[in-house]
Amino acid sequence: MGLTLLVPVLFGFVWAGMGAALYHFGNTAAQAAAQTGATAAAAQHGTNADCEQAAAGFTAGLGDALSDITVSCRRTATTATATITGTTLSLIPGWAPTVTQTVTVAVERIT
Repeated sequence: MGLTLLVPVLFGFVWAGMGAALYHFGNTAAQAAAQTGATAAAAQHGTNADCEQAAAGFTAGLGDALSDITVSCRRTATTATATITGTTLSLIPGWAPTVTQTVTVAVERIT
């Protein structure tokens, strides 16, 4: 009787652990893409287009980690900011968790 109850509970923990790992992987991938984009825009002659191109190039190599990706970049005189939003993989049909990561980097200046 105890084993019949224990096996479904253990499978539930494994399932939840895999779901958390997939969410974490997508979240980390979004953060890395935002870092890549912000760093490109923060270069001495960087632009918002450089940010978007770098982030899009990074996310293209991610495979299924993120889907429905949007990239938003903003560069001011002192900072460059990239925001990546996407949908991570899910083990639950019909549920698609969304992640958003924003990275701000100081703009390079030659002094």
